[in-house]
Amino acid sequence: MVKIGDIELSDFPLLLAPMEDVSDPPFRALCKEQGADVVYTEFISSEGLIRDAAKSVMKLDIYEAERPVGIQIFGANLDSMLQSVDIVEKTNPDIIDINFGCPVKKVVSKGAGAGILKDIPLMVSLTAEMVKRTNLPVTVKTRLGWDHDSIQIVEVAERLQDVGAKAISIHGRTRAQMYKGEADWTHIAAVKNNSRMHIPIFGNGDVNSPERAVEMRDQYGLDGAMIGRASIGNPWFFSEVKHFFKHGTHAAPPTLAERATMARRHLQMAIDWKGEKLGVFETRRHYTNYFKGIPDFKPYRQRLVTEDLSADVFAVLDEIEEFFGAIAL
Repeated sequence: MVKIGDIELSDFPLLLAPMEDVSDPPFRALCKEQGADVVYTEFISSEGLIRDAAKSVMKLDIYEAERPVGIQIFGANLDSMLQSVDIVEKTNPDIIDINFGCPVKKVVSKGAGAGILKDIPLMVSLTAEMVKRTNLPVTVKTRLGWDHDSIQIVEVAERLQDVGAKAISIHGRTRAQMYKGEADWTHIAAVKNNSRMHIPIFGNGDVNSPERAVEMRDQYGLDGAMIGRASIGNPWFFSEVKHFFKHGTHAAPPTLAERATMARRHLQMAIDWKGEKLGVFETRRHYTNYFKGIPDFKPYRQRLVTEDLSADVFAVLDEIEEFFGAIAL
């Protein structure tokens, strides 16, 4: 059994990664239904929270069905981060997660996200003060280092654990790599195999098949896998991995009807939560994977990602099911 503080999880839990404009409440709910053990919110700016910015505050929405759920915040200013902890705590999440891994320039340029990997003492002191500020378990998501020449994740993980972090999720790339090349899990395994470490170490990056999840568990010995891009438009990924763990075989892929139903539910839930315009727009990134592998699908995909009205998108989904449901895929 894996534990984050007092939160008990299954052996080798699967975590939904925090992803901007992806891991919102509708998508988290679908992934939870399909077997995600822990889900995280989109990352939230501490500066946005303390200024009551509407977009940041909206991201605090969490629901009972999601639990255990972590709210992830980012920033580099101690006062702002501590104030944001107070705000987040009022929404009663199960976990507060600190983002020390986002590689995006607009975040890094402010010294936040992966930018803090240039200042490890600040990274450690911020974590220490946030742990002191709350009774909730504080976890950290980070990368191997700023670049290949500055990887010191084994020492960094020790220091984060020593100041009270209850789990660490490590993306197997440096900030310099962004999302290019292959994730290197050997450094994550080195953290896990450090005899001083006793908190869960979760791997992240390139877990894009059930076999890769097994590899992370059995070959690298990690405590769980954080799933990001492989879940976009594919909430079934969690159940497929768990099926593979249990049976050693691949689960039957979702049928076209199941894909269409999930896409419809996702769109409707997104509209209900964030309104017509944003709901339609932010669901677009999922359609390619919802209907991956369907031949001659490009014209339908083009319409799915260009229609502005939900009624028109729903009509396209009906057409897809009617047309492709009549042929063997």
